[in-house]
Amino acid sequence: MRDKQTIAHVTDYAVKAVDDARLIEAPFHHLEFDRFFPPDLYHDMIATLPVSSDYRPMSGRSKDSNRPDGSPTRVKIDLFPEYVRFLPREKRDVWDLVGRVLCAPALQAAFMRRLAPGLERRFGADYADVGMFPVPVLTRDVTGYQIAPHTDTHWKGITVLIYLPPDNSVEHIGTVIHERLPDGTLKRAGQGKFAPNAGLAFAVGDNTWHSVDPVGPEVTTRDLLILQYFVDSGLLRMFRNRGKRIGNMLLNEVSQLSKLAR
Repeated sequence: MRDKQTIAHVTDYAVKAVDDARLIEAPFHHLEFDRFFPPDLYHDMIATLPVSSDYRPMSGRSKDSNRPDGSPTRVKIDLFPEYVRFLPREKRDVWDLVGRVLCAPALQAAFMRRLAPGLERRFGADYADVGMFPVPVLTRDVTGYQIAPHTDTHWKGITVLIYLPPDNSVEHIGTVIHERLPDGTLKRAGQGKFAPNAGLAFAVGDNTWHSVDPVGPEVTTRDLLILQYFVDSGLLRMFRNRGKRIGNMLLNEVSQLSKLAR
């Protein structure tokens, strides 16, 4: 993989995708893009998606949509080197590259540049000085997954969603965008197409309402990348971000040792 694609080449491609993304002003400032990764890398990503046992249950709001038997409808793999290293070699090379690209400073700068209005709305004129801590996550949703309209936690500064279907057969399961009306009710204002290599991005704010409709039985898996930039200014946030990464790494190490012991 590394001789076909370099981190610098893929990062440049992704930065251009952000620069070329469509700007949507309503109901909140966000971007829509069509081809985030180079086509040959995207092909390799679809071909090397991990198997179910490689993922772990997602925490947070997604716990509320567990199946009646308690099994999760959303699972994840953090795309940091300490997680990716447990994948088989042919998968590890692909997803290690993807994770490193998503953490690239040049990509973060591109998102902050294009999402400046939303960032300024929340953080003020000095938004460019706000630190951001990238956390790239590969997620998988199955039948029954849904998430109610929400704006994302204040710990997050930017949310990026990159859809990973093999074809255009499930375009109807993209993220729903909502507008909050003066009376406090929410109105559906749009929906992204769950198309290959497509997605959206926005600066997290009190107006960035979005949701996912219930995933139906026609969907085998709803695979996507979620790149979250956590606010990383101030000792509390900096300690929290790095502490969570270390804590999750230790939990993953225990989980992997448990698998080996079986």
